[in-house]
Amino acid sequence: MRLLLAEDERELSNAVAAILKHNNYSVDAVYDGRAALDWAMTGNYDGILLDLMMPEMNGLDVLRKLRFNGIETPIIILTAKSEVEDRIVGLDSGADDYLSKPFAMGELLARVRAITRRKSGYTHNVLAVGNVSLNRETYELTCDGQTVRLVGKEFQMLEMLMSTPNKLISVDQFMERIWGYDSETESSVVWVYISNIRKKLAQIGADVELKAARNAGYYLEDKRGADK
Repeated sequence: MRLLLAEDERELSNAVAAILKHNNYSVDAVYDGRAALDWAMTGNYDGILLDLMMPEMNGLDVLRKLRFNGIETPIIILTAKSEVEDRIVGLDSGADDYLSKPFAMGELLARVRAITRRKSGYTHNVLAVGNVSLNRETYELTCDGQTVRLVGKEFQMLEMLMSTPNKLISVDQFMERIWGYDSETESSVVWVYISNIRKKLAQIGADVELKAARNAGYYLEDKRGADK
């Protein structure tokens, strides 16, 4: 699942993003309200974590503009303001949840799971292409009764591929969405994970194929559809 994290405290943002990614979320981090609004308006997110006190535009204004423009993505407000009146204003402005700083990461993860479940429902948590299904809750890949569990970035990459079957995803897109813009990781790591995913697809007898477009990227093809 893909999250937008809008938090101007860089150290806190980096820590939260790292833990979310460790728990198999794809995270885009921004550091001011204007960027938060722009990214939320143009991106396809499963959830938004929104700080209230940010430069350029405060979080409440971002929240109200998103709701006014019909963006229904679940939003958790993150803020040092913990008075009941502040919570009421945030929730009445369209937030789905409210978490006061400092917060425990375990609680944040639980609240993220809760809002994304409410948005998507159980069926959306299972992606299916061909005879293969991927459970976003358990990270299990299943085909004709055989199951294999994906780990970490394997899951995140296959989730991206299965969310948009037959659509090319570039190496740069994988790097930005999963490793982050500031990562010093070599892009060749993408091929390593692609190789691992291919092996697991073959292990369970999948009739989908992870294909490469030279110097462009990768896409997931349903071989049954390709034979028609």
